[in-house]
Amino acid sequence: MPHIAVIGAGITGVTSGYILNSLGYEVTVLDRHLYAGMETSYANGGQLSACNAEVWNTRSTVMKGLKWISKKDAPLLLNPSFSLHKYSWLFEFLRSIPAYETNTMETVRLALLSRNKMFEIAEKEHFDFDLVKKGILHIFHHDSDFQAAQAINQLLNKSGLERYAVTPDEMRKLEPSLTGHYVGGFYTPGDATGDIHKFCAGLSHVCAEKGVKFLYGVDVVDFSHHDRGIHLLYQASAENMHPATVEQTHFPVDAVVICGGVSSYALSQLLGDHIQVYPVKGYSITVPLNDPESQQHAPWISLLDESAKIVSSRLGADRLRVAGTAEFNGYNRDIRADRIQPLVNWVNDNFRISTEQIIPWAGLRPMMPNMMPVISRGKRPRVYYHTGHGHLGWTLSAATAVMLGALLEQDLPI
Repeated sequence: MPHIAVIGAGITGVTSGYILNSLGYEVTVLDRHLYAGMETSYANGGQLSACNAEVWNTRSTVMKGLKWISKKDAPLLLNPSFSLHKYSWLFEFLRSIPAYETNTMETVRLALLSRNKMFEIAEKEHFDFDLVKKGILHIFHHDSDFQAAQAINQLLNKSGLERYAVTPDEMRKLEPSLTGHYVGGFYTPGDATGDIHKFCAGLSHVCAEKGVKFLYGVDVVDFSHHDRGIHLLYQASAENMHPATVEQTHFPVDAVVICGGVSSYALSQLLGDHIQVYPVKGYSITVPLNDPESQQHAPWISLLDESAKIVSSRLGADRLRVAGTAEFNGYNRDIRADRIQPLVNWVNDNFRISTEQIIPWAGLRPMMPNMMPVISRGKRPRVYYHTGHGHLGWTLSAATAVMLGALLEQDLPI
């Protein structure tokens, strides 16, 4: 049977391994870290959110970005220092504005398919990842934002998403823990939340039991083609303090799938392609709910705050995940206090829970200029891409992994 190498053990890599294994392929997943789901898939907002499928390519996004450029705690922050990668990405972002409606509708379609597939995997494989099926409530503090969202909601409804307006009283019935001032909201009952890292870890163990091999602690540094496939060249990564291999190892496979997150840009260049993924930093805090009052008053319904561009997800009885912001600052994973503080303030403004202890995190979203994921063949034979999901990797990856499997079945039938 064909042997497929999947590079990356985040959400796209693990779902790729699972789907390809189910189709009958021999699969090896390689990752520089020692465990699955250790980069962007480690501590994201936790939402399986078809309701958040609107792409960002709008003139209003551009205007807000320009307005916030000197505001350190702004939801969207652009470091204006020159980078060819960054500014070419921004140029392509602007060029994609006319495709806003088409791309939003396609993203909703993929999100709905993926949501169903994710639920199917959870039901079939029986591992815990704090899945909560209580929907997502989009909250609004300002009437202007709420009125503007009416048109967006019509587009999402047109795309097949069940999402409807709710009054402030209805919002508090849905989520009694809310304490702020709201002018209204939109509720998506079919959406859900979960711990993406626990999902990656759980599904990777399922995959291993089914015969998928995992090579952790290795960096893929080069590729070479031969008549029947591809040779990968890998070496121990910086995390691998006790490499069991020689300094560099050749690894022959029949095909390779790039699921490398923000590393997909550099990996694609090694393969003669140009996958224009840019790292857009996001931040999160995990709030331990250590006392009975915090557990009682923390929300169970997942929230999306339009003004603050912040989301929240309840992860079991004793954790609340709060995430947001977008920062264009290159491959920088530093955790900045001035970017974390708005998340803490948001919790304090909206709930009666303790923020005495928080766990901060920063990750890099692998984002394409048009906000659409890449599921494609490379220029060279037997090269495939499953990457560029941006802030929606958790939401879209199950469906896009199925699409990847269909490509492999066409090209390398078993």
